[in-house]
Amino acid sequence: MQRDDLADFLRRRRLAISPGEVGMAEGPRRRTAGLRREEVAMLAGMSVDYVVRLEQGRSAQPSTQLLTALARALRLTDDERAHLFHLAGHQPPPSAGTARLARAGLLRMLNLLGDTPATVLSDLGEALAHNRMATLLHGDPSGFKGDRRYLPWRWFTEPSARLVHPPEEHAHHSRMFVADLRATAARRHGDADVDGLVARLRAASPEFSALWEQHEVGPRRADRKVIIHPKVGRIEVDCETLMTPDQGQFLLVFTPAAGTDAAEKLALLSVLGLEDFPSRTT
Repeated sequence: MQRDDLADFLRRRRLAISPGEVGMAEGPRRRTAGLRREEVAMLAGMSVDYVVRLEQGRSAQPSTQLLTALARALRLTDDERAHLFHLAGHQPPPSAGTARLARAGLLRMLNLLGDTPATVLSDLGEALAHNRMATLLHGDPSGFKGDRRYLPWRWFTEPSARLVHPPEEHAHHSRMFVADLRATAARRHGDADVDGLVARLRAASPEFSALWEQHEVGPRRADRKVIIHPKVGRIEVDCETLMTPDQGQFLLVFTPAAGTDAAEKLALLSVLGLEDFPSRTT
């Protein structure tokens, strides 16, 4: 535990956050830059005295639960949270790959792509953001709840999810989903969200369980897909995958396959607009 550095880091992070960032009114007589210690204590659910001792380098080693609460109260990034844990003498927990907010940089790229279908996925296959063309191509996934938020769950438990691809591609996509989830499970070893999803999939799908036993591993890569669309029929696209440095989120970009009529069909979709398209899987 690096008490002095931990104290300095906590103090500087507290002073760097405005009350407005955490939903607090600043008030006309406020003299303290950033948050007060009592405000951090309230946000983190701990005593003011303990926050004072931490900032003065007089505390015992804080638990991982207290560090997690402090990281949340101080709005730390993944890198800052990892630094906090290291200073306190603990191994940082895995990054929150299932966080339901797409990263700002990916959202900017999503908007810049315009008429090119693109989707931001978590490393468990949850759609975190999508542009208009992705909605036209795949449907709107925002209404899915619970395990249905995750592409692998829908693929292995709902036969209708497979209608988006021709039958001859189903085995390939099944192996891809399992191999990708294997890579995530290894990278986020011990993560309850990942382990829980895998356990529920193994219980719900004999196909998933059999593929899981084969121990194939492979993160998402560039791929060519055939999408069966209810309005314009078969569309062949190249799917390029861009990942964040921590591999927690992915930007999937779908471009028309060369030598096909995909470009014309995507243009037609753009003209048709959102006309009662059902929710679909990516």
